[in-house]
Parts: sequence; structure tokens; C-alpha cells
Amino acid sequence: MPKLIGSSVPRKEGPDKVTGRARYIDDVRMDGMLYGVTVRSPEPRGRIRGITFAPGVPWDEIVVVRAADINGANHVALLTDDQPYLAATHVNHAEEPILLLAHAEHDVAQRARTLVKIAVEPLPAVFDMDASSKCDPIIWGKDNVFKEYHLTKGDTDAAFARADIRIIEGSYSTGAQEQLYIENNGVIAVADHTQVTIWGSLQCPYYVHKALLALFNLPPDKIRVVQCETGGGFGGKEEYPSMLSGHAALLARKSGRPVKMVYDRAEDMVATTKRHPSRTKHRTAVTKDGEIVAMDIVFEIDGGAYNTLSPVVLSRGTIHASGPYKCDNVRITARALATNTPPHGAFRGFGAPQSIFALERHMNKVAHAVDLTPAALRLKNFVKTGDTTATHQVMREPINMPGLLSRGLTEADYDAKKVRFALENRTSHVKRGIGFATFFHGSGFTGSGEAYLASVVGARGLKDGRIEILAASTEIGQGTNTIFTQIAA
Repeated sequence: MPKLIGSSVPRKEGPDKVTGRARYIDDVRMDGMLYGVTVRSPEPRGRIRGITFAPGVPWDEIVVVRAADINGANHVALLTDDQPYLAATHVNHAEEPILLLAHAEHDVAQRARTLVKIAVEPLPAVFDMDASSKCDPIIWGKDNVFKEYHLTKGDTDAAFARADIRIIEGSYSTGAQEQLYIENNGVIAVADHTQVTIWGSLQCPYYVHKALLALFNLPPDKIRVVQCETGGGFGGKEEYPSMLSGHAALLARKSGRPVKMVYDRAEDMVATTKRHPSRTKHRTAVTKDGEIVAMDIVFEIDGGAYNTLSPVVLSRGTIHASGPYKCDNVRITARALATNTPPHGAFRGFGAPQSIFALERHMNKVAHAVDLTPAALRLKNFVKTGDTTATHQVMREPINMPGLLSRGLTEADYDAKKVRFALENRTSHVKRGIGFATFFHGSGFTGSGEAYLASVVGARGLKDGRIEILAASTEIGQGTNTIFTQIAA
């Protein structure tokens, strides 16, 4: 029998995608289907004072759902029950959902949305981490802090007090980032008072299932979530489909008809979760020959108006904040802060890209301060087998960061290009550059999350000789369906 696992084979979904047979959510039509839309807040924070419906569409044909129509829990069940499906009395960010509409014609539903006027009495709002950290005003909890972590190793204060070290400081920031998947968020719901079925473009069906359990107070076997062919996610379809699925299901239950909700690009970009903006402050103690003695890091992310997955994103960012460097004295203070902006959430890297960006920019600054090249500083300070990280993880497996970096620089012809580009840039209007960063990244959920999840995969033999694989992993382009088939074979 030929070797299957590890062999290169055609992707199972490949032929359907390249021939156009693959059916994405907006390709699906159902008899009697309505099209749902969302009416959103025009203000970042305030009290809802009134809703009016201007003439111009047949309102008697339009299904309307508001917060008062929700019989179950009006919150998206995730980590914290703070985000409503529909705002009832107050709004906490621009674009917050207030009202849902559905009609048999998509154009009529879209027209109706423009004829709904939401009167909101504005309240003082917080738009950045500076204002949030000053609690001016308090918009979430008692201090605008979703989550806080403190990580310590060694005696950082004593290390900074040494007479033979230099202290280099730096501040770094990153902005929000759009996932820009090819296919926008979209779902179809069929629901009555006994059961709910969702078909959608989504990454985490069990997130949606959990959220709908709380929203409709139904037994688990009465809620079914089906992932359709998914045109990219990158984290942007991790937690947000729970909100969208709830909206479509509320409209479907009230109307008694299937309801499709698919965002256009503009709505998807302004209303759904993005990568968390961040700011990081570094203080690094280093000897004159470039040995890193201590790191003091403050890492903060902007979570937006609601908690969503900010604590998990913050955790991964914190774990990676001091990078693949040996340092006996580390202090990391990390916070996720609330602002009156649309909530931020999952995106590839999950907090680590933000903290790693800051660290690597700072390492270059440290190298310059002690008259070393960026490569030389890193080669001097990489963790080795037997060393411990800032999280006290012992590096038990063989690692060769110096070898990896040296080979990478050689393969890229880094030194020669650095010199050549500098010369060319003096006279050319097209500027060129070359750089590098070094980091490690935890696989899986990383940290304590691995033990909490304890993920399993099941296999079941069927009477006709087929094998059924049971897993929570979804196919969004990474080849899950293909590799599971190879393993089963």
C-alpha cells in the first residue's frame, strides 16, 4: 500500500472550487426565503429615545424584530454575557444593532433600512486607550478593563538597578486590521419555536451553537449549525457569526420563513470584529556587550465596546511579548481596555503579532544603542535548549535559532542587499529595503487553554465500509477534509 499520510494529494474540495460547483452561502436559495438587514446605531454611545418608520416601503409586508421580541437571553454567549444581540435602551458603539428587518425582496429590505430613524441621546464616549485608561468616563465595569495579566520572572527591579547596564526605552503601536476575506459574513436560518437550523460561512460552529442555546433556550439537539463552503475567515468568522446567526434566526422564528442575511463589503468592514489595536512600552536593561539582563513590558490592546475574545487575545500576546530571548528577569503587565468602538476580536496570530511587532522594533533599537547589528544582538540572546522563557516554560526540545537566522540571512543575501539598497536609494525615486524579525509562536490554543480544551477526534465505522470522522475542526482552506481522509485511509 502506498504511503498516504505525508503524501501530496489533490485537495478534496479543489475540483468543485475551480469549476464553480462549490456552493457558498449566497448561492443558496430556499422556497419562501426572506432577506434580512440590520438597522444600526448612528452614535458611539447614548440612550435610545425613539424609533420611527418613514413611508416609502410596504411596512405591512416587512418583518420587524427589536430587543423586546427576544424571549431568551439578549446577549451573545461567549466569554462574558455583556454584548446584546439588539440594543434595548443604550448603545455602546457606532453600528451597534438595534433593529432587524426582513422582506421577500432584497432591494425592499435595503430601502426599508434607510427609512428607519433611530433617535439616540449622545453620551460621552471613549475612543482610544488613553481615555479608557483614565476612566474618562467609565464605560465598562468599574475601570474599563476587560482583562489584566501580570507575568513575572526573576527580580526585574534589582536588575534595572545594576550599575553595569544600560536602559533602553521605546513605545510602539499598531492599528486595527481588516481580515479582508473574499466572502463576506453570511448565514441562512430556518427556525420555529421548537428548533433552529443555521447554514453559514463560519469558522466555529460550536460557538454559534452555544450562543443560540442561550438565545432560544432550546435543548442542544434542537439547534443545528451547518458550515457551508467558506471563502476565508482568518479569525473574522470566529465569534462574529454567533451575532449574525442570532439575528437571522430571530427573523426566521418571527416570520416562519427561511431568512438569509449576507453583509455587503461596507457593512462587513464597519460592523464586524477586527484585529485589536495595541500599544506597547518596553524598558530593556542590557550590558555594554549586548546581553539582555531585564525586560519590563507594558502591553495593552483596545477591545472595543464588548469583551468578545479579548482576554484570550491578550493572553497570547502576553505569552509572546518577550520573544525567543533568554532573559532571567522579566515583568509583563498586560490589559485589554474598553472603548466605544465596534468590538475587536480574532485575527490570525491572536494578539501575538501586535506584541511581537513591538518587541522586534525594540530589539533593533537596543542593538543600535550597544553598537551591534540587529542580527548580532539576536544571535547573542536567543534561547537555547534547557533555557526557560518568561512564562517559565523549559525549552526541552532541540532548538537552533542561531542556525535558522544565519541560514535565512544567507539565503536572502541579506548583507549584500542591505548595502546595495542603501546606495540605490540615494538616487532612485523607488526606495527598497530589507529586514527581518525573529519570534516563536505557540501552536494550538497555547498555555493553559490546551488543558482546558482537551480536544478530541472520533472515528466511527459504518456498515457499508465507510469511516465517519467526528471533529470540531472546520475546513476553511487549510486542508482539513483532505488530511482527515488520508488519516482514515
